[in-house]
Amino acid sequence: MTSRISVKVVPGASADEIVGWIGDVLKVRVSAPPERGRANAAVCALLAKALGVTDSQVTVVAGGASPRKIVEIPMSAPAARALLAADAN
Repeated sequence: MTSRISVKVVPGASADEIVGWIGDVLKVRVSAPPERGRANAAVCALLAKALGVTDSQVTVVAGGASPRKIVEIPMSAPAARALLAADAN
């Protein structure tokens, strides 16, 4: 089972962190710059770690060049939401 979540990304932050849910959108900060896919890769790595999956199992499927992205994850949305909320700083 895969599902998709909406993510608001703030690149160039001082640290990689999951801020939390704002409605149906997950806000994250990554230290990587928004160039050549670095921020997207950092988002996938951050979410994968929080979800307990490999980086390659988390994929940006829309919004690659935008701060608002759609990310595909290998689990149900409610399960992911619970894990990501627990990992929020």
